[in-house]
This record gives sequence, C-alpha cells and structure tokens, in this order.
Amino acid sequence: MWIYEKKLQYPVRVSKCDVKMAKYLIEQYGGADGELSAALRYMNQRYTIPNKVIGLLTDIATEEFAHLEMIATMVYKLTKDATVEELEEAGLGGHYANHDRALFYHNAEGVPWTAAYIAAKGDPIADLYEDIAAEEKARATYQWLIDMTDDVDLQDSLKFLREREIVHSLRFREAVEILKEDQGRKTIF
Repeated sequence: MWIYEKKLQYPVRVSKCDVKMAKYLIEQYGGADGELSAALRYMNQRYTIPNKVIGLLTDIATEEFAHLEMIATMVYKLTKDATVEELEEAGLGGHYANHDRALFYHNAEGVPWTAAYIAAKGDPIADLYEDIAAEEKARATYQWLIDMTDDVDLQDSLKFLREREIVHSLRFREAVEILKEDQGRKTIF
C-alpha cells in the first residue's frame, strides 16, 4: 500500500537548541489533536466511509504519518545538544526519567496518548465533520507554536504543516459535499 521515500516531506531546520519549544511541539506528536491521532483516526474511518472518498482518507492519513516524522525530527534537533539540567528546566525531567531522550506519545504536559483521541462514529458525514474539526484544531495549534518561537527556520517548517492542515480541512469539506450530493442533502457551508 505504501512506498516509503527516505526523506522528509518538507525540510526541517532549526537554528538553535530550544528544549522548551521541543516540549511544546510534543503536543503535535502525542496530543489529542496531534499527527498520530489524525493519522490513526483517518486510517480507521476509511473502513466505514463510502468508496467515493475512501482514497481521500487514505491519502491524508498517510500524509499525517509524514507530519509525525517531521515533528519527531524537530524535537530531536531542538533537544540533541541539551543537558539534563536544561531538560529539567524546560519541564521534561519526568520524560527524561522515563524515556531518556526517546520520543514517547504524550502531550506537552506529559499525559500519555490514548485511543480515546480517535473519533469514529461510523456515520460518514459525522466522521468527516469530526475530521474537519481535527484539522482546524491542528491548524490553530501550529499557529500558536509559530507564535511561540523566534527561530525562523523552525517557523518555516511549522508554517508548512499549518498550511497542510488547511488543505486537509478543505479536502474534507469537499468530501462532505460529495456525500451530501449523493444523499440529496443540502449543505450548511
């Protein structure tokens, strides 16, 4: 089903060690509205979505896994030269005690990822509206992350991710329209 190209979807550069920013970025790694949750949500929903839009969920789920890889790369680059004291000062002491420098699926506050983050109702329209909301929440989080750093290299990668969330939201909105037309419903957009 997949062909893995051994390069990031978009280049990830950082200009300095910034452990606090890495802590915030972990939200998009293992948080409720992060990339793992999105990828698994869409991959799961594709089994109860009409064939007309199944490919869309597969495509976007696959891209979300690529985004997860980008976030992991950002966190690694932001922390690779950090001391244990810097990790502790940034609020990552508990993470270090449990996982050393290995990434672990949890949010910025250290709450572990849970399957409860994955919404799947089985109603295609309800699921697609959930997907639109998920993409908009991720877009908002990326904007806040952009606002929290002065690293223009990091901002560049975050802006790319923010824009992809917008595209995904638009694609899910198009899928709603396609399914509603098939069902003879009027849209609310």
